[in-house]
Amino acid sequence: MNNLNVSRRHFLALSGAVIGTSVAGLPVLAGDRKLKDISIQLYTVRDHMKESVPDTLKAIAGMGYTEVETAGYFGHSAKEFKTMLADVGLKTPSAHVSMSAFKEDMAATLDHAAEVGHNYITIPSISRDKRKTLDQYKATAEFFNKVGEEANKRGLRFNYHNHSFEFEVIDGVVPYDLLLDEVEAKNMGMEMDIYWVINAGRDPFEYFDRNPGRFEMCHVKDMAPGKKMVAVGAGEIDYAKIFAASEKAGLKHFHVEHDKPKDSFASARSSIEYLKKLTF
Repeated sequence: MNNLNVSRRHFLALSGAVIGTSVAGLPVLAGDRKLKDISIQLYTVRDHMKESVPDTLKAIAGMGYTEVETAGYFGHSAKEFKTMLADVGLKTPSAHVSMSAFKEDMAATLDHAAEVGHNYITIPSISRDKRKTLDQYKATAEFFNKVGEEANKRGLRFNYHNHSFEFEVIDGVVPYDLLLDEVEAKNMGMEMDIYWVINAGRDPFEYFDRNPGRFEMCHVKDMAPGKKMVAVGAGEIDYAKIFAASEKAGLKHFHVEHDKPKDSFASARSSIEYLKKLTF
C-alpha cells in the first residue's frame, strides 16, 4: 500500500479520531481544559528571523506565544540567543539540530543546546540517502541510541521528529515502528508531527496507545482537503480530541508550525488565536 495516496474515505475514517466529527457523524464534545503554554517552531518564521532575530522574537511574544522551538540561531552565539529570549520573556524547551551536526561533533552540539537552556534536542529528519533500506534505518537507530545516551548525561532529552516518509513500508516493516522498537525509550522520545502522521494515513491515537508517554512534544499544523497544509484551525484535524489524549501520549509541549506559509506572521497569529480559545 502506498501510504502517501490515502483515499478521502480513509482520511475521514481514521477511527473518527482526528476529524471534527465521529464516524457516526456525532459531534466531538470538548472539555474545559486549555493549553497553558503555546510554542512555535521558528522555522515557520524563518524569513523574519533572517532579517532580525530580536524583532521576530518580540513579535512572536506579542502574539501570545510563551515558548519557541529553534531551528538554528541565525549567526548568534548561545549566550546572545539566550539573552534575546529572556528580553521578551520566551522559553525555548527544544532545539532542532541536523543529524550531520551530531556526526561532526556530538559533544559540542549537545553542550551548545544545554548552554542555550534547551531541555530537548531534536533531529528533524533523515536525509534521503540514509532512508532507502531497513539496514540504513537500523544503523540510524543505533546512532540514535548513542545520541540519547550522551544527551542523558547532560540532562537533555533526545527526540526525533517525523515527516511522512518514515511510514512508507520497506520489506513489510514501517520504519517509524522500527525506530520506536530499536531505540530505547530512555534514550529517545518522539516529537510527533500530527499533520505528517495523518498525511501518511496513520492514526496518532494508535501510536499513543502502543507507546504511552513516548510523545512529549508535538508539531501542531492543520490539513485542509487535498492534504493542503494550513494554519491551525483552518483545516480538519480535531486537535481538541488529540490534546485530550495528552496524558496518555505524554504531551508537554505543543509547537505550532507551517512549513511554507504565504505570510508567516499571519499564519502564526491565526494559529495561536485559534489555540488560545480551544478547549479539550
